[in-house]
Amino acid sequence: MTAVVVPVFNALNETRRCLEALADAVSASTPVIVIDDGSTEAGIDALLNGLPEPWIRVRNERNLGFVATANFGLSLASSEDVILLNSDTQVTAGFLDALEACAANDDGIASITPLSNNAEIASIPDFCQPNPWPTQPERWARACRESGPAQYPEVPTAVGFCMYLRRRCLDQIGAFDELVFGKGYGEENDWCMRAIQAGWRHVICDHAYVAHQGNASFGPLGLAPGGEAMTRLLDRHPDYLDRVQSFIQSDPMSQRREAIAKKYRTLADP
Repeated sequence: MTAVVVPVFNALNETRRCLEALADAVSASTPVIVIDDGSTEAGIDALLNGLPEPWIRVRNERNLGFVATANFGLSLASSEDVILLNSDTQVTAGFLDALEACAANDDGIASITPLSNNAEIASIPDFCQPNPWPTQPERWARACRESGPAQYPEVPTAVGFCMYLRRRCLDQIGAFDELVFGKGYGEENDWCMRAIQAGWRHVICDHAYVAHQGNASFGPLGLAPGGEAMTRLLDRHPDYLDRVQSFIQSDPMSQRREAIAKKYRTLADP
């Protein structure tokens, strides 16, 4: 069983879109935990009061920030693998089955990132670029599934908009580091590097697609170049950037992206 954890802070329209798509994409038996991190925007409370049964809604009395809220969600889903899902995303049909199939393919996988329009190293059709919000997310999802067998390329880090996290790895190395990365940005990269050091792997699931609105103002993989988060990350993991640059230069998904884009165009034809 895989649980889905959605941290929420304001962003009413984006959150509504995220939760409605999630309700359409998962079965009633899928554990879903929505955590309101002290939202102040009008309408959030009413939206979350209308969550489907048996979803769990939790509200932080004060804003704890993304990292602490994510860790709280991971603790609430303590017996399952977890998908940590940002509230500015839109999942598609079959995304959960695709991520679970990827996880079942290799017990050594710690994290899985789906493809997306805006996910840096997991972006399609343009690599490492914030592609526009897709007008047809489900068509992209079909193109991912129907354009060839999954390759599950290994990556140096997950991308935080949507991460499948293996419970056994969480139990072994712990959750995100709130003390060091409490303000957000870099926590998932640090976690992934700690997992690699413990012998785990991270992959992209090229049969899953999740749209992501995101924020294009940050640098690669959610880290502002020269910022405090990058400094803290490199202090701990000096080889992090080398690993990322090596992946970008080798670009093992180049042909796979082209095949997906070609299939998408075929599906778009009348």
